[in-house]
Amino acid sequence: MNDLTAAFKEYATGTLLVLDLIGTFVFALSGAVVGIKRRLDIFGVLVISFAAASAGGITRDLLIGFVPPAAIKDWRYMAASVLGGLLIFIWFPRSQGTSRVRNFVLLFDAGGLALFAVTGTQKALGFGLHPLMAPLLGMLTGIGGGMMRDVLVAEIPQVLRSDLYAVAALAGAVVVVIGHQLGAAPVMGAVLGAATCFGLRLIAIRRRWQLPVAKTGSDETR
Repeated sequence: MNDLTAAFKEYATGTLLVLDLIGTFVFALSGAVVGIKRRLDIFGVLVISFAAASAGGITRDLLIGFVPPAAIKDWRYMAASVLGGLLIFIWFPRSQGTSRVRNFVLLFDAGGLALFAVTGTQKALGFGLHPLMAPLLGMLTGIGGGMMRDVLVAEIPQVLRSDLYAVAALAGAVVVVIGHQLGAAPVMGAVLGAATCFGLRLIAIRRRWQLPVAKTGSDETR
């Protein structure tokens, strides 16, 4: 296990770390947009940014025993989330309508979802998780930040009500595992997995693809 951990740490200093930091930054942007939409002050916006950017990664690291979690051990994660929050707080056009704000949130959120689903899966594989379980951890990494963001602003998390949110993350994670099993380069698996998740998420939003929703008696009488 020590050799496996050492090998993963060496890999994490390269591509995986870069993707993780980009995902942190992008999710911080989505968190900041939501904070501004709710008219929070600068501290509130930065808190939402950090929560959106870090909750999924922290949960992932705790579950695989990578402690302390990277998001609170490495200052670069905090810097990425604060930078994203400040950029949105300073430059985001406050006059944009509700639909434009929603589009910004969805775009940033889809990007963060794709990157975190990929890095979460690759990190799980690096720590020796079974190929059937690694995609689940990747999915959890992708949806965790968005869930925490929505809970903090008293909204039902998108994963429970949105167009193929967790399913898109799981699809991207599965692509990463398939690439790993076939011996493909990690970068290639990451690119294909992220593209699958991001593309599926955007198509689902555009075409309003949703999983089946249970109908209650009141729905049938309308």
